[in-house]
Amino acid sequence: MSDKGYANPQLLVSPEALHARLDDALLCIVDTRPTHEYAAGHIPGAIHLDLYGISLNNTGPEAFEAFMWMFGYLMGSRGIGSDRTIVFYENDSGIRAARGFWVCEYLGHEDVHVLDGGLNAWTEAGYPVTTVCPVPDRAAFKAEPVSERHIGVEEVRDALGREDFVALDTRGDDEYYARSVRAARGGSIPGAVHIEYVHNLDEKGAFRPAGELREVYERAGVTPEQTIACY
Repeated sequence: MSDKGYANPQLLVSPEALHARLDDALLCIVDTRPTHEYAAGHIPGAIHLDLYGISLNNTGPEAFEAFMWMFGYLMGSRGIGSDRTIVFYENDSGIRAARGFWVCEYLGHEDVHVLDGGLNAWTEAGYPVTTVCPVPDRAAFKAEPVSERHIGVEEVRDALGREDFVALDTRGDDEYYARSVRAARGGSIPGAVHIEYVHNLDEKGAFRPAGELREVYERAGVTPEQTIACY
């Protein structure tokens, strides 16, 4: 990974670094794209797990706890073990891979990463794809939730208006402005800062350097000293 100036550069993996570890028995590569895209060609050895199609319409504490337990069970059933280095990817550095990354981080698995630039960067680097679909053995995934990596609706509501808190809306313009309604009501959280996630990426779909991202967020009033709740 070239130096982009990140505080935690190890969270991203370059195509070159991933290719060098393909024969590592403790490496678990997870393709988060839709099934038909995975079947058409994927990184050799990658298993398929599309977490984006799984959602929750009840964000109460008990429902959320059960929802995350289900994710932990699902990880193990797909051969994603707690002893593995996990790398999520999709076509670019998008929201599917990010969801897989966050789920693992919340469940306490620290050795989790995202392929910077996704499959597009992998193929651009000249690395092969395959249509061979491995059948993973069940693995042991030990879930130890890290509660501070999640914020509930009540906490967000109580923090609104505080200078040290930002609700960061990462959805597209249509959802933010309620032209497209995918929730019970359209619109956004009052006072939320809107920066769609695509502005984090460069023209090839890889993450932009830290300096560029810092400028984008500071211009919008989002700084490292604040508590930032992304949604």
